[in-house]
Amino acid sequence: QVQLVESGGGLVQAGGSLTLSCAASTTINRFNPMHWYRQRAGMQRDLVALITSRDRTTYSDAVKGRFTISRDNSKNTLYLQMNSLKPEDTAVYYCRATDSDDLTTYWGQGTQVTVSS
Repeated sequence: QVQLVESGGGLVQAGGSLTLSCAASTTINRFNPMHWYRQRAGMQRDLVALITSRDRTTYSDAVKGRFTISRDNSKNTLYLQMNSLKPEDTAVYYCRATDSDDLTTYWGQGTQVTVSS
């Protein structure tokens, strides 16, 4: 089965930046769209951003203007560049990919982002 592995999480001060990566075990050209979700402790998992195979992007209001989602098909990797981080951005961030051919959805294991004030 397809595997998605997130990395790049960690501790950062408010106002700082992190870049998350999601490495896929297969070509990501088939995935449309790809997403980043996040989940605060004890809360539901919410959409952060998505990107289509045509590089059209959508962001949640909470991160719009601060986060940038991108994909590098040559590296089979999805990215989330996070700038101007806030304590409320603290969450486990998950990569999600949807196979555009059969609509199968895949999830990564998550990576923890903690923003201190």
